[in-house]
Amino acid sequence: MSERLQPGDTAPAFTLPDADGREVSLADHAGRKVIVYFYPAALTPGCTKQACDFTDNLAFLTDHGYDVIGISPDKPEKLAKFRDQEDLKVTLLADPAKETLEAYGAFGEKKLYGKTVIGVIRSTVIVDEQGKVERALYNVKATGHVAKIIKDLGL
Repeated sequence: MSERLQPGDTAPAFTLPDADGREVSLADHAGRKVIVYFYPAALTPGCTKQACDFTDNLAFLTDHGYDVIGISPDKPEKLAKFRDQEDLKVTLLADPAKETLEAYGAFGEKKLYGKTVIGVIRSTVIVDEQGKVERALYNVKATGHVAKIIKDLGL
């Protein structure tokens, strides 16, 4: 079971392929705040709702100094299909090895329909301009989560 991050922790570095196979690193966003969200699977109802919510609010978040990155264990090809089918504007990264998911505490035991399973824990980590964890939210809901983040950040 991976350790959950706490405010003040250094955000684990990562370099992962995006939907087009281009490498994207957390370091590419140095000097900006980054909302890194982890979701179980592209092209599923909850994950689609969440990705569309982030896309719908992307200009607002960007205007307030936040970049948004979504990470799942899907392969880049599936992410490209997801992006194109849903007209997503957020950066989607592939972590099939689940190393970044584990480093962020977003992979491990969770409850699914009353059963304990091992999988992606829907999570959001907000990283500040210096690469430190500002907030780490685990077991978040897909619906209404973006509105809650905006409210909690006082934007």
